[in-house]
Amino acid sequence: MKSGLIITIVLLLYTSFVLVCVAKECTNTPTQLSSHTFRSELLQSKNETLKTELFSHYHLTPTDDAAWSTLLPRKMLKEEADEFAWTMLYRTFKDSNSSGNFLKEVSLHDVRLDPNSFHGRAQQTNLEYLLMLDVDGLAWSFRKEAGLDAPGDHYGGWEKPDSELRGHFVGHYLSATAYMWASTHNDTLKEKMSALVSALSECQQKSGTGYLSAFPSSFFDRFEAITPVWAPYYTIHKIIAGLVDQYKLAGNSQALQMATGMADYFYGRVRNVIRKYSVERHWQSLNEETGGMNDILYQLYSITGDSKYLLLAHLFDKPCFLGVLAIQADDISGFHSNTHIPIVVGSQQRYEITGDPLHKEISIFFMDIVNASHSYATGGTSVSEFWQNPKRMATTLQTENEESCTTYNMLKVSRNLFRWTKEVSYADYYERALTNGVLGIQRGTQPGLMIYMLPLGKGVSKAVTYHGWGTPYDSFWCCYGTGIESFSKLGDSIYFQEDDVSPALYVTQYISSSLDWKSAGLSLSQKVNPVVSWDPYMRVTFSFSSSKGGMAKESTLNLRIPVWTNSVGAKISLNGQSLKVPNFRTRNFLSIKQNWKSGDQLTMELPLSIRTEAIKDDRQEYSSLQAILYGPYLLAGHTSRDWSITTQAKAGKWITPIPETQNSYLVTLSQQSGDISYVFSNSNQTITMRVSPEPGTQDAVAATFRLVTDNSKPRISGPEALIGSLVKLEPFDFPGMIVKQATDSSLTVQASSPSDKGASSFRLVSGVDGKPGSVSLRLESKKGCFVYSDQTLKQGTKLRLECGSAATDEKFKEAASFKLKTGMNQYNPMSFVMSGTQRNFVLSPLFSLRDETYNVYFSVQT
Repeated sequence: MKSGLIITIVLLLYTSFVLVCVAKECTNTPTQLSSHTFRSELLQSKNETLKTELFSHYHLTPTDDAAWSTLLPRKMLKEEADEFAWTMLYRTFKDSNSSGNFLKEVSLHDVRLDPNSFHGRAQQTNLEYLLMLDVDGLAWSFRKEAGLDAPGDHYGGWEKPDSELRGHFVGHYLSATAYMWASTHNDTLKEKMSALVSALSECQQKSGTGYLSAFPSSFFDRFEAITPVWAPYYTIHKIIAGLVDQYKLAGNSQALQMATGMADYFYGRVRNVIRKYSVERHWQSLNEETGGMNDILYQLYSITGDSKYLLLAHLFDKPCFLGVLAIQADDISGFHSNTHIPIVVGSQQRYEITGDPLHKEISIFFMDIVNASHSYATGGTSVSEFWQNPKRMATTLQTENEESCTTYNMLKVSRNLFRWTKEVSYADYYERALTNGVLGIQRGTQPGLMIYMLPLGKGVSKAVTYHGWGTPYDSFWCCYGTGIESFSKLGDSIYFQEDDVSPALYVTQYISSSLDWKSAGLSLSQKVNPVVSWDPYMRVTFSFSSSKGGMAKESTLNLRIPVWTNSVGAKISLNGQSLKVPNFRTRNFLSIKQNWKSGDQLTMELPLSIRTEAIKDDRQEYSSLQAILYGPYLLAGHTSRDWSITTQAKAGKWITPIPETQNSYLVTLSQQSGDISYVFSNSNQTITMRVSPEPGTQDAVAATFRLVTDNSKPRISGPEALIGSLVKLEPFDFPGMIVKQATDSSLTVQASSPSDKGASSFRLVSGVDGKPGSVSLRLESKKGCFVYSDQTLKQGTKLRLECGSAATDEKFKEAASFKLKTGMNQYNPMSFVMSGTQRNFVLSPLFSLRDETYNVYFSVQT
């Protein structure tokens, strides 16, 4: 089964990318070998013929680095004189660095998320997962490789002892726990991460060379010989990065010593390859994924000042990819996205360390082309882990869009660019990608359940992808690693600062949180009211108090003016006094400078509106394909596969808010048969009884109905308050359609019309079985007719109208009586109804959905 599936995938991917592969010398050939998903399945396969065929293409054409010839150390590391010369050149670059103008990061130690906010709950869910994982399980393969006793059990998935990527998640775990401890100061987590560092230190000491990994060093023999091996430097990057984060955020000096020991070991290996062969041979080996090796080595240089890490970092700057960006060519299609985004992040570190302006221009150009030509409305990028042709996004929509790792890394790129430039567009991008591409990869508040891809096609679901939802102990995909990091550092890009005689704070994200603003001697609390559809404003309140031991001084608060708002209708007040609202289109930030004091309160009301955004595709036949956003929130339509909307109205007319009160009208009707509970369900527009589903699933959506009534009271205590009322039943995800009697007495879902009142109006009455809490649905137009299931319930039983049965028939009474419960699904506070001539859709924020089917894009004909 697996082998057949792999062959199918190979044929599809090979057909799609064969033309690109001929031109791309910067990635593995055939291209699909770069895919983590594909490589994992291939290595698990027993189809040796297929493996031989694919890996026979593995040897690579040397990369063309002609565009970089003046920048590369052609005899690097061959002679000490060359090393000295390049060290001096980098010192020259360093002297020209303008890093003093960069915005400063605010320490995670000084930021706390509001635990009741969506971001706070996401952070708490991630903390629970980090605490669930066991040190012995994480260290198991490291200990085995070092020849030490390995108590406990190993983990599964990509951390299994036979996975060539084993150990990568452990590196992510070190980073994530460092971020999370800085964000929460959870003592139990501190003990766990310190114990893991100590366990890994024992493994490194046993090797005696500085080498530390969960797999043998022979993997690097294969890497250097350019023979098949699954990205060993990718894993090494994660481990070194995790150790550096443990040092930077938790002050663990042992972790830094371990990281430098690893870097020293690989400095020697790379030096030997170049001495034995050439620097070109080293560049050739980099066609395998190496993660952000350049990034972490530049960081090590900035910490230690040891120039060998600078030289080694430069050798992991991938010239065949950065060269394309250096000459400003949008030629990234066919590249494996998450192999190359970290290379750009490393290039950004090179700019910050050396001041080399070329690397600033590279990342600006890269961000521009990804945003303009290769990104979705979520802010995410990639399809099946690869970049597609520029402005050809419409035909990429499927289940395997937007690898979560790519969004994690693009956030790093945009964050750095904002720090350098203060350009609000980068902060806008960060908000979009974080809100729509990261927050929704967790499955609600269930620890350890995350997705790999974010599907964006027709009628897709986060649950129905190649990977589906992962599990806490048996997945450990690359996107689990970046996922636990993302949810551990949700506070790291809310605030930035400039420290001067008069400090300045830049508030770039509107997320409920508090900040210890040390340089201004102040504590700042930011409270964002939950956004709702029926009140189109984002309301933010900033409250000030003096920090402990701090002396408040004159300082400036710079508040981002988001791209999604406008000054018409905006309100700003300080201590209850209205301030003049400037023209938002002429500035990036609203700046308020004064000597803040305890008790000061600044409030903002930013107008929100519905807007549509065309997909990035310049072909005329896809010009109608639109995403729908409400402020920063991407809305997805609950649907099976429909996506066509025809309207003659503006967005404000054909997309309308769902009032808060409608949740109290949502119901699920159930019956019990022995130990099995069945629910009233919409199945392909026929009403049947189905086994009660899990909450948050598409089946739970299908089991939820709105009671439509002429009740003049919009707010009721609950659906039981409607007993005695005349009602219609509207399926949750089919607004405007109702349950009605078909010609054969079965119940179907059809469009509502004035002529069908008699077939769709039911009196909600107390259950004819006489049991407490039960209800029955009696057809109003015909006496004695009730909605009826069957005397013997089973999955798929069609409901029908049964008339004239004797009142004493106990079986009839049971089959015509239902338990009335609150709906299994609820309208999100940001839900809308989108109306069209074909059908209507409920729109909800994409990040709030779990297993429900949805569309992100709609074909809107106006």
